[in-house]
Amino acid sequence: MIRVVVVDDEALVRSGFQLILRAAGDIDVVATATGAQALREIGVHKPDVVLLDIRMPDVDGLTILRQLRALPDPPVVAMLTTFDSDEYIATALRSGAAGFLLKDTEPEHLAQLVRTLASGGVVLSPKVTRSVVDGFLDSGAGSAAVDSVSRLTDRERDVLVLIAEGLSNADIGARVHLSVGTIKDHVSAILTKLKVNSRVQAALVAQRAGLLRDGDRPQP
Repeated sequence: MIRVVVVDDEALVRSGFQLILRAAGDIDVVATATGAQALREIGVHKPDVVLLDIRMPDVDGLTILRQLRALPDPPVVAMLTTFDSDEYIATALRSGAAGFLLKDTEPEHLAQLVRTLASGGVVLSPKVTRSVVDGFLDSGAGSAAVDSVSRLTDRERDVLVLIAEGLSNADIGARVHLSVGTIKDHVSAILTKLKVNSRVQAALVAQRAGLLRDGDRPQP
């Protein structure tokens, strides 16, 4: 079972996500919380995935994200937002968020997105992807990362494209017929060469560098 905690200041959002995800046989929403309750509930329930509202009135989602990322064994954190152009998104990306979802994500997609997060894949709402690309990758660091794509080997470029498609290491290994250990080595080399610190950032670099086919984009 994939253990999930949903953190949002709106009770309707919390209960809606809980209802949808619990309908999936392999996902258990072990707790829901407001921002003020988040760290306590996450500490008690030890979830695999946290869906975290990026803007909350009591405790800011970015503050919670940084505190979670400082833990010895942090959960995977995806940010929830109602905005398709949110100035906080690039900051969350730099702080270690593993994905971004709009709160109006189609219910039938939600469980699969959580599975992708739990397996180490990249999850980015298409609308959020556009705003992140315009914000993060227009910075000097982002532009330098795009320029660094030329340093990748052919195999590393192939792996980068599959990262951008949202695949986990195991799924990438199955696709290119390599062991998970070898894929981990490739991913590490990619992050080092691009000078980025997460798969999400690498996925955005792949998009800006034009490595994705028409219609392809980080998942969903």
